[in-house]
Amino acid sequence: MVKDLLQGTGVALVTPFDKNGVLDLKSLERLINFVIEGGVDYVVSLGTTGETPVLSREEKLEVLQCTFSTVEARVPVVIGAGGNNTASVIKEIEALPVEKAAAILSASPYYNKPSQEGIYQHYKAIAAATPRPIILYNVPGRTGSNIAAETTVRLAGDFENINGIKEASGNMNQCMQILRDVSPDFMVVSGDDNLAMAQIACGMSGVISVAANCFPKDFSTMISSALEGNFTEARSINTRLLRGYDLLFAENNPAGVKAFLAEMGVIANYLRLPLVPLSEGVHNQVRAYLQQLHQSGLHA
Repeated sequence: MVKDLLQGTGVALVTPFDKNGVLDLKSLERLINFVIEGGVDYVVSLGTTGETPVLSREEKLEVLQCTFSTVEARVPVVIGAGGNNTASVIKEIEALPVEKAAAILSASPYYNKPSQEGIYQHYKAIAAATPRPIILYNVPGRTGSNIAAETTVRLAGDFENINGIKEASGNMNQCMQILRDVSPDFMVVSGDDNLAMAQIACGMSGVISVAANCFPKDFSTMISSALEGNFTEARSINTRLLRGYDLLFAENNPAGVKAFLAEMGVIANYLRLPLVPLSEGVHNQVRAYLQQLHQSGLHA
Protein backbone atom coordinates (compact mmCIF):
# COMPACT_ATOMS: atom_id res chain seq x y z
CA MET A 1 0.00 0.00 0.00
CA VAL A 2 1.06 3.59 -0.65
CA LYS A 3 0.66 4.38 3.05
CA ASP A 4 3.18 1.67 3.96
CA LEU A 5 5.61 2.62 1.18
CA LEU A 6 5.61 6.34 1.95
CA GLN A 7 5.84 6.40 5.73
CA GLY A 8 7.90 9.08 7.43
CA THR A 9 9.68 12.00 5.81
CA GLY A 10 9.23 12.89 2.17
CA VAL A 11 11.12 15.89 0.81
CA ALA A 12 9.73 18.24 -1.83
CA LEU A 13 12.94 18.83 -3.79
CA VAL A 14 13.94 22.28 -5.01
CA THR A 15 15.13 22.70 -8.60
CA PRO A 16 18.63 24.21 -8.74
CA PHE A 17 19.55 26.71 -11.46
CA ASP A 18 22.86 28.28 -12.44
CA LYS A 19 23.54 32.02 -12.74
CA ASN A 20 22.10 32.01 -16.28
CA GLY A 21 18.84 30.41 -15.14
CA VAL A 22 19.70 27.02 -16.68
CA LEU A 23 18.92 23.75 -14.90
CA ASP A 24 21.86 22.77 -12.68
CA LEU A 25 21.59 18.99 -12.70
CA LYS A 26 24.93 18.45 -10.94
CA SER A 27 23.60 20.42 -7.99
CA LEU A 28 20.35 18.44 -8.13
CA GLU A 29 22.38 15.24 -7.88
CA ARG A 30 24.25 16.67 -4.89
CA LEU A 31 20.98 17.69 -3.22
CA ILE A 32 19.38 14.28 -3.74
CA ASN A 33 22.40 12.50 -2.27
CA PHE A 34 22.45 14.98 0.63
CA VAL A 35 18.83 14.34 1.62
CA ILE A 36 18.99 10.57 1.17
CA GLU A 37 22.20 10.35 3.19
CA GLY A 38 20.46 12.57 5.74
CA GLY A 39 17.76 9.95 6.23
CA VAL A 40 14.66 11.03 4.31
CA ASP A 41 12.33 8.19 3.43
CA TYR A 42 11.31 9.34 -0.07
CA VAL A 43 11.66 12.25 -2.47
CA VAL A 44 9.06 14.29 -4.33
CA SER A 45 10.16 15.65 -7.70
CA LEU A 46 8.33 18.47 -9.54
CA GLY A 47 6.36 19.72 -6.58
CA THR A 48 5.60 23.43 -6.24
CA THR A 49 8.79 23.83 -4.17
CA GLY A 50 10.58 22.76 -7.37
CA GLU A 51 9.30 25.91 -9.17
CA THR A 52 7.35 23.77 -11.62
CA PRO A 53 5.25 26.67 -12.97
CA VAL A 54 8.41 28.03 -14.65
CA LEU A 55 9.73 24.71 -15.99
CA SER A 56 9.11 23.61 -19.56
CA ARG A 57 7.89 20.11 -20.37
CA GLU A 58 11.40 19.25 -21.60
CA GLU A 59 12.97 20.54 -18.39
CA LYS A 60 10.56 18.53 -16.28
CA LEU A 61 11.64 15.39 -18.11
CA GLU A 62 15.31 16.28 -17.54
CA VAL A 63 14.68 16.80 -13.83
CA LEU A 64 12.91 13.43 -13.56
CA GLN A 65 15.60 11.61 -15.52
CA CYS A 66 18.25 13.07 -13.22
CA THR A 67 16.18 12.26 -10.14
CA PHE A 68 15.60 8.62 -11.00
CA SER A 69 19.20 8.03 -12.10
CA THR A 70 20.56 9.65 -8.93
CA VAL A 71 18.15 8.00 -6.52
CA GLU A 72 18.98 4.57 -7.99
CA ALA A 73 16.01 2.99 -6.20
CA ARG A 74 17.42 3.85 -2.75
CA VAL A 75 14.13 5.48 -1.79
CA PRO A 76 10.74 5.80 -3.51
CA VAL A 77 10.13 8.74 -5.85
CA VAL A 78 6.84 10.65 -6.05
CA ILE A 79 6.13 12.82 -9.11
CA GLY A 80 4.23 16.09 -8.86
CA ALA A 81 1.65 16.75 -11.58
CA GLY A 82 -1.13 19.23 -10.91
CA GLY A 83 -2.72 22.34 -12.31
CA ASN A 84 -5.89 24.26 -13.00
CA ASN A 85 -6.58 22.77 -16.44
CA THR A 86 -7.74 19.21 -15.93
CA ALA A 87 -7.12 18.16 -19.54
CA SER A 88 -3.57 19.57 -19.41
CA VAL A 89 -2.83 17.75 -16.17
CA ILE A 90 -3.92 14.48 -17.77
CA LYS A 91 -1.72 15.14 -20.83
CA GLU A 92 1.24 15.89 -18.57
CA ILE A 93 0.73 12.66 -16.63
CA GLU A 94 0.65 10.79 -19.94
CA ALA A 95 3.95 12.44 -20.98
CA LEU A 96 5.87 11.86 -17.75
CA PRO A 97 7.48 8.54 -16.66
CA VAL A 98 4.91 8.00 -13.92
CA GLU A 99 5.26 4.23 -14.24
CA LYS A 100 8.59 4.56 -12.38
CA ALA A 101 7.05 6.51 -9.51
CA ALA A 102 5.53 5.31 -6.27
CA ALA A 103 2.69 7.81 -6.70
CA ILE A 104 1.57 11.06 -8.33
CA LEU A 105 1.14 14.09 -6.07
CA SER A 106 -1.48 16.34 -7.63
CA ALA A 107 -2.25 19.80 -6.25
CA SER A 108 -5.82 21.01 -6.27
CA PRO A 109 -6.66 23.49 -9.06
CA TYR A 110 -5.43 27.01 -8.35
CA TYR A 111 -6.93 30.40 -9.27
CA ASN A 112 -10.12 28.97 -10.84
CA LYS A 113 -11.53 28.40 -7.32
CA PRO A 114 -13.80 25.48 -8.29
CA SER A 115 -16.65 24.31 -6.11
CA GLN A 116 -16.28 21.11 -4.10
CA GLU A 117 -18.07 19.27 -6.91
CA GLY A 118 -15.62 20.76 -9.40
CA ILE A 119 -12.67 19.59 -7.30
CA TYR A 120 -14.24 16.13 -7.09
CA GLN A 121 -14.76 15.93 -10.86
CA HIS A 122 -11.20 17.17 -11.49
CA TYR A 123 -9.70 14.34 -9.47
CA LYS A 124 -12.21 11.83 -10.84
CA ALA A 125 -10.96 12.60 -14.36
CA ILE A 126 -7.33 12.25 -13.30
CA ALA A 127 -8.00 8.97 -11.50
CA ALA A 128 -9.68 7.60 -14.63
CA ALA A 129 -6.73 8.64 -16.81
CA THR A 130 -4.00 6.73 -14.97
CA PRO A 131 -3.76 3.51 -12.97
CA ARG A 132 -0.99 4.98 -10.81
CA PRO A 133 -1.65 5.85 -7.16
CA ILE A 134 -2.68 9.47 -6.65
CA ILE A 135 -2.03 11.62 -3.60
CA LEU A 136 -4.28 14.67 -3.32
CA TYR A 137 -2.56 17.91 -2.34
CA ASN A 138 -4.60 20.47 -0.45
CA VAL A 139 -2.79 23.79 -0.10
CA PRO A 140 -5.37 26.61 0.09
CA GLY A 141 -2.70 29.25 0.69
CA ARG A 142 -1.44 28.65 -2.85
CA THR A 143 -4.57 27.56 -4.68
CA GLY A 144 -7.17 29.91 -3.25
CA SER A 145 -9.58 27.08 -2.47
CA ASN A 146 -9.81 24.31 0.11
CA ILE A 147 -10.51 20.62 -0.42
CA ALA A 148 -13.12 20.09 2.28
CA ALA A 149 -12.78 17.07 4.54
CA GLU A 150 -16.01 15.67 3.09
CA THR A 151 -14.61 15.89 -0.45
CA THR A 152 -11.39 14.13 0.54
CA VAL A 153 -13.36 11.35 2.21
CA ARG A 154 -15.63 11.04 -0.82
CA LEU A 155 -12.68 10.79 -3.22
CA ALA A 156 -10.92 8.29 -0.96
CA GLY A 157 -14.00 6.09 -0.91
CA ASP A 158 -14.91 6.32 -4.59
CA PHE A 159 -11.57 5.67 -6.36
CA GLU A 160 -9.20 2.79 -5.71
CA ASN A 161 -6.16 4.71 -6.94
CA ILE A 162 -6.74 7.86 -4.87
CA ASN A 163 -4.66 6.63 -1.96
CA GLY A 164 -3.68 9.63 0.12
CA ILE A 165 -3.59 13.35 0.78
CA LYS A 166 -0.94 15.88 1.62
CA GLU A 167 -2.84 18.25 3.92
CA ALA A 168 -1.42 21.77 4.03
CA SER A 169 -4.55 23.63 5.06
CA GLY A 170 -3.21 24.35 8.53
CA ASN A 171 -6.69 23.50 9.82
CA MET A 172 -6.19 20.94 12.58
CA ASN A 173 -9.90 20.26 12.94
CA GLN A 174 -10.20 19.46 9.22
CA CYS A 175 -7.18 17.18 9.44
CA MET A 176 -8.67 15.29 12.37
CA GLN A 177 -11.99 14.94 10.53
CA ILE A 178 -10.18 13.33 7.59
CA LEU A 179 -8.24 10.98 9.87
CA ARG A 180 -11.49 10.01 11.58
CA ASP A 181 -13.46 9.31 8.42
CA VAL A 182 -11.11 7.73 5.87
CA SER A 183 -10.20 4.05 5.88
CA PRO A 184 -7.07 3.06 7.85
CA ASP A 185 -5.11 2.34 4.65
CA PHE A 186 -5.60 5.87 3.25
CA MET A 187 -2.42 7.90 3.65
CA VAL A 188 -2.75 11.28 5.38
CA VAL A 189 0.48 13.28 5.60
CA SER A 190 1.30 16.80 6.71
CA GLY A 191 2.21 19.55 4.28
CA ASP A 192 3.07 22.01 7.06
CA ASP A 193 6.54 21.56 8.54
CA ASN A 194 5.70 23.54 11.66
CA LEU A 195 2.62 21.39 12.37
CA ALA A 196 3.96 17.99 11.35
CA MET A 197 4.83 16.75 14.83
CA ALA A 198 1.43 17.73 16.22
CA GLN A 199 -0.36 16.21 13.24
CA ILE A 200 1.52 12.93 13.69
CA ALA A 201 0.26 12.95 17.27
CA CYS A 202 -3.26 13.16 15.77
CA GLY A 203 -2.60 10.14 13.54
CA MET A 204 -0.86 11.30 10.36
CA SER A 205 1.78 8.94 8.96
CA GLY A 206 4.43 11.51 8.05
CA VAL A 207 5.10 14.67 6.10
CA ILE A 208 6.10 15.96 2.68
CA SER A 209 8.52 18.63 3.75
CA VAL A 210 10.36 21.72 2.53
CA ALA A 211 12.59 21.81 5.62
CA ALA A 212 13.94 18.32 4.87
CA ASN A 213 15.87 19.82 1.93
CA CYS A 214 18.17 21.70 4.30
CA PHE A 215 17.68 19.89 7.63
CA PRO A 216 17.30 16.29 6.43
CA LYS A 217 18.97 14.50 9.34
CA ASP A 218 17.38 16.44 12.18
CA PHE A 219 13.97 16.80 10.58
CA SER A 220 13.82 13.09 9.68
CA THR A 221 14.87 12.16 13.20
CA MET A 222 12.15 14.39 14.61
CA ILE A 223 9.51 12.78 12.40
CA SER A 224 10.64 9.20 13.09
CA SER A 225 10.75 9.93 16.84
CA ALA A 226 7.19 11.26 16.70
CA LEU A 227 6.00 8.22 14.75
CA GLU A 228 7.60 5.99 17.39
CA GLY A 229 5.80 7.92 20.13
CA ASN A 230 9.01 9.44 21.49
CA PHE A 231 7.65 12.96 21.74
CA THR A 232 10.28 14.04 24.25
CA GLU A 233 12.99 13.77 21.60
CA ALA A 234 10.68 14.98 18.83
CA ARG A 235 9.73 18.10 20.80
CA SER A 236 13.35 18.87 21.58
CA ILE A 237 14.35 18.86 17.91
CA ASN A 238 11.17 20.58 16.74
CA THR A 239 11.62 23.42 19.23
CA ARG A 240 15.10 24.16 17.87
CA LEU A 241 13.82 24.08 14.28
CA LEU A 242 10.86 26.42 14.85
CA ARG A 243 12.83 29.54 13.93
CA GLY A 244 14.08 27.76 10.82
CA TYR A 245 10.53 27.03 9.68
CA ASP A 246 9.70 30.72 10.00
CA LEU A 247 12.72 31.75 7.94
CA LEU A 248 11.97 29.19 5.22
CA PHE A 249 8.66 30.90 4.50
CA ALA A 250 9.48 34.49 5.52
CA GLU A 251 9.26 35.86 1.96
CA ASN A 252 8.46 33.04 -0.44
CA ASN A 253 9.04 29.37 -1.04
CA PRO A 254 11.57 28.22 -2.25
CA ALA A 255 13.62 31.41 -1.76
CA GLY A 256 14.03 30.55 1.91
CA VAL A 257 15.20 26.98 1.45
CA LYS A 258 17.47 27.94 -1.44
CA ALA A 259 19.14 30.53 0.80
CA PHE A 260 19.75 27.85 3.44
CA LEU A 261 21.09 25.39 0.87
CA ALA A 262 23.36 28.03 -0.66
CA GLU A 263 24.82 28.86 2.76
CA MET A 264 25.44 25.14 3.25
CA GLY A 265 27.19 24.81 -0.12
CA VAL A 266 24.68 22.37 -1.61
CA ILE A 267 23.29 24.53 -4.44
CA ALA A 268 23.64 28.08 -5.76
CA ASN A 269 21.11 30.72 -4.74
CA TYR A 270 19.27 31.31 -8.03
CA LEU A 271 15.53 31.35 -8.74
CA ARG A 272 13.45 32.09 -11.81
CA LEU A 273 11.19 35.10 -12.04
CA PRO A 274 8.74 35.99 -10.71
CA LEU A 275 10.52 34.58 -7.63
CA VAL A 276 13.63 36.34 -6.37
CA PRO A 277 16.19 35.50 -3.65
CA LEU A 278 15.63 36.54 -0.06
CA SER A 279 16.24 40.14 0.86
CA GLU A 280 19.63 40.81 2.42
CA GLY A 281 18.18 41.28 5.89
CA VAL A 282 16.36 37.96 5.95
CA HIS A 283 19.32 36.17 4.35
CA ASN A 284 21.51 37.48 7.17
CA GLN A 285 19.02 35.98 9.63
CA VAL A 286 19.34 32.64 7.82
CA ARG A 287 23.12 32.81 8.19
CA ALA A 288 22.87 33.65 11.89
CA TYR A 289 20.34 30.88 12.52
CA LEU A 290 22.60 28.28 10.89
CA GLN A 291 25.41 29.30 13.23
CA GLN A 292 23.01 28.94 16.16
CA LEU A 293 22.01 25.46 14.98
CA HIS A 294 25.64 24.35 14.86
CA GLN A 295 26.14 25.58 18.42
CA SER A 296 23.03 23.70 19.58
CA GLY A 297 24.30 20.41 18.20
CA LEU A 298 21.92 19.99 15.25
CA HIS A 299 23.31 18.96 11.88
CA ALA A 300 22.48 21.77 9.42
